[in-house]
Amino acid sequence: MTGFGRIEAQAPDGQLEIEIRSVNHRYLDMQFRLPEGFRSFEQDLRKVISDSIKRGKVDVRVTFNSYQDENHAPQLNMDKAREVIEQLQAIATEMESPAAVSPMTVLRTPGVLEERPVDIDANLPATTDALQAAVDRLLGSRANEGAKVRDMLEERCRDIATIVAGVQKRLPDVLVEIRKRIEQRIESLNAQVDPERLEQELAIIAQKLDVSEELDRLIAHVSEVRSAFNGEQPVGRRLDFLMQELNREANTLGSKSADTETTQAAVDLKVLIEQMREQVQNVE
Repeated sequence: MTGFGRIEAQAPDGQLEIEIRSVNHRYLDMQFRLPEGFRSFEQDLRKVISDSIKRGKVDVRVTFNSYQDENHAPQLNMDKAREVIEQLQAIATEMESPAAVSPMTVLRTPGVLEERPVDIDANLPATTDALQAAVDRLLGSRANEGAKVRDMLEERCRDIATIVAGVQKRLPDVLVEIRKRIEQRIESLNAQVDPERLEQELAIIAQKLDVSEELDRLIAHVSEVRSAFNGEQPVGRRLDFLMQELNREANTLGSKSADTETTQAAVDLKVLIEQMREQVQNVE
């Protein structure tokens, strides 16, 4: 399910900015873009996400800007600076017209300006807290989308139930019509048929064409889909399975159909189920 969350937070040694995005995916797939030194945090950050999100492709970007105040500013190593100056002056004595020693040249020499050591691990608690806040915002946006998906699925469930009820209502008439067609065909052949044997054959044919069980199972699966909406646990995979079962029953209904209206009902059911299946891919 798609979602987005962004948070800014203070860490002991700098300013954090975390963005997290999620898109549809059958499983949980996490990708991280972390600043230098934060790669060791990845397992901790993965746990924060996996504790709250079970499905989706999740991208996380962490930006860290070190503080530039006096407590974090680089320190000047004067001993190293003097050493560099002496070396430059020694080189100058070997030149005919040397240029004056530039302070910037000295400062750019490695070791003259020393970065204050930063304890990266001290920033872990602030980073995990900020990520959790970003995840909470993402979950809020996903919940809004989820409510819309649920409404759509509920509407499709009602449509399926309506189609099934229509087929169930017509079922006795369909069986009567099948019997009538068979009897008319026998009459057109001018064949002598044992009435008892005819009844047996008609009963067998009616049994083969009876779709009552398929209709009952369709209603049962729709009920399962609706009950899944009210659970507290992730239901995406369960709904995936129920879509397969609904589609299986619709296919059987179509293959056993003995009249055009039932065949059309099976086609309409498959269209509705496919629409649901596409949306279920967005559900955790």
